[in-house]
Amino acid sequence: MIVALAGGVGGAKLAHGLYQLVQPHTLAVIVNTADDFNLFGLRISPDADTVMYTLAGVANPATGWGVAGDTWNTLEMLTRYGYEPWFRLGDRDFATHIARSEQLGAGRSLTDVTQTLSGALGVHAQLLPMCDEPVATQVDTPSGQLPFQDYFVRRHHQDPVTGVSFTGIENATMTKAAAAAIERATLIIICPSNPIVSIGPILAVAGYRDALGRSKAPKVAVSPIVGGKALRGPADQMLAGLGHEVSAFGVAQMYRGLIDGLVIDEADADQQARISALGIRVLVTNTVMNDEADRVQLARETVAFGQAQLNAGNQQAGRSQLDITSQRP
Repeated sequence: MIVALAGGVGGAKLAHGLYQLVQPHTLAVIVNTADDFNLFGLRISPDADTVMYTLAGVANPATGWGVAGDTWNTLEMLTRYGYEPWFRLGDRDFATHIARSEQLGAGRSLTDVTQTLSGALGVHAQLLPMCDEPVATQVDTPSGQLPFQDYFVRRHHQDPVTGVSFTGIENATMTKAAAAAIERATLIIICPSNPIVSIGPILAVAGYRDALGRSKAPKVAVSPIVGGKALRGPADQMLAGLGHEVSAFGVAQMYRGLIDGLVIDEADADQQARISALGIRVLVTNTVMNDEADRVQLARETVAFGQAQLNAGNQQAGRSQLDITSQRP
């Protein structure tokens, strides 16, 4: 089984590439839920929904989030009632949040609800929330502390970031489903997601770092920073604001001790030696996913790179090599 840790549009794109490459039932995507929040009395799970819609083939191709061909009648009516539609939700998207909220209110876990929703959309991979407990990312700025969606969407991530925290993280635990997936994993991939607010919350949940440390599967990350910039979102601004180098090397430093290999873009090939000096193997390739072919190609190269890490370790330990891929015909 391949286990991917993901959040945001970049994570969803690589998860989709993996979904196209391997047998769907051999893929589990553990998704960040610290972006989740309540709006209009509904529970919204932006990262989980972005991954779910993308794997289901219904994501809006222009934005990477939301549902393709959606309409906006509900928001327009809410506007007439005096609400400010700062967070764009289409009518089909509203249906997802209504179903999630109703099922959570009936006492079902977020993991169970997510499996039900993704299954209804024809997703055959496991889509696993990082935890069932509510966790909320808070962003410290010169204007004060902001809930993540206020910082990211309402204020267009223009505020300088001086700190990030996760409210409720002390009560969050890795789910049984996520633990089982990691235990069965033959390859673990950290998608090109924001390492601070997409991957960071997952790793902060009790149990994940221990489970990843125990796993014998090779662990490979894909850098979300290309040429010193984030392709989408505020990852570069956050890295700089929190004192990290805004580069593929800076990402490698953050994941040092956790990963065996890092995939970086050709634009960052000059950083290969510095990253290798950290004890992290490096694959240099095109990491910019402009279309589905790019997603599948990056997934294929990342999986092969992970295979190489496993084989190298097996050869050093005198073990037989294993085939971690399960490509579709």
